[in-house]
Amino acid sequence: MTGQLIGVDVGGTKISVSALADGIWDGPHLFATQTSAAEALIEEIAVAVESVRRPDAAAVGVGVPSVIEFATGRVRSSVNVPLRDIALRQVLRERLRLPVFVDNDATVAALAEAHDGERLVYRDLVMFTVGTGIGGGLVLGGRVFRGATGAAGELGHTLIGLDLKGGVPEPGAFPQPGSLESLASGRALDRLAGVAAAASPDSQLGRLAASGHPVLGPEVVEAAQAGDEESHRLLELLGEWLGIGIANAINTFDPDVVVVGGGAARAGELLLGPARETARRFVLPGVGDQTEIRLARYGPDAGVRGAALLASQEIEREGM
Repeated sequence: MTGQLIGVDVGGTKISVSALADGIWDGPHLFATQTSAAEALIEEIAVAVESVRRPDAAAVGVGVPSVIEFATGRVRSSVNVPLRDIALRQVLRERLRLPVFVDNDATVAALAEAHDGERLVYRDLVMFTVGTGIGGGLVLGGRVFRGATGAAGELGHTLIGLDLKGGVPEPGAFPQPGSLESLASGRALDRLAGVAAAASPDSQLGRLAASGHPVLGPEVVEAAQAGDEESHRLLELLGEWLGIGIANAINTFDPDVVVVGGGAARAGELLLGPARETARRFVLPGVGDQTEIRLARYGPDAGVRGAALLASQEIEREGM
């Protein structure tokens, strides 16, 4: 495959774009996610692509935090970005005049993590992307698993803490209360940070809040890495909840590896350590004995690299 391949990873707060040409990665370059309307977000994606595009650009791969009808590239549903029922592949093809392929963001991240360059190294891999929300990607038997409608892998919406004491509650808006995303995502950490700052005004988070500085997930990670015990405990709590979701995935798929990526992975072992320990406690004996639980090799860049890899594979498959 010759020519430049462009990968785009669309998140709830930022868009990452990177290009691969002649074995060299350019980027990633970051842009703010425009969430006011679909048209504004699509234009921002196009701007991101044009910022790295070369005359020899061959194809674009796009990962979005949405349920995708892969054959057409239509967004069937979307929680964190305004793309519901948008024919994104067609719209971007017309806007960019390039072949475009669209898939779920965690699916393309899983694709990247299952490969070393273009070589498949894991046949069975489960990916959790912990960012604004929580996505999931599956590589089973050496191939991306999308399910009957392209919706497989929505691991963030598995229910890990649903209160059933009074019977099954009426479903609410997504993410549902008690879901993995509602309890262990970046937004969940933001909420925990706000509560902790208000409850302990003399803590590092409390002092940040008093100074007018936003107290969100990145501030928690920074404070924990600097030795703040309360911030460390917040990440530990988030990791324990994530560990329940990982245990469910191991019990279901018995994979070679479970990979944790996305922005929250910057916390490293502060998050992964409690997640790994909790997962091991809740995995059925005899299942997952060989499963490795680790951070994404490509960190927050897994999605954008996987998007470019998707473009490479699909353009080759279509014989373009």
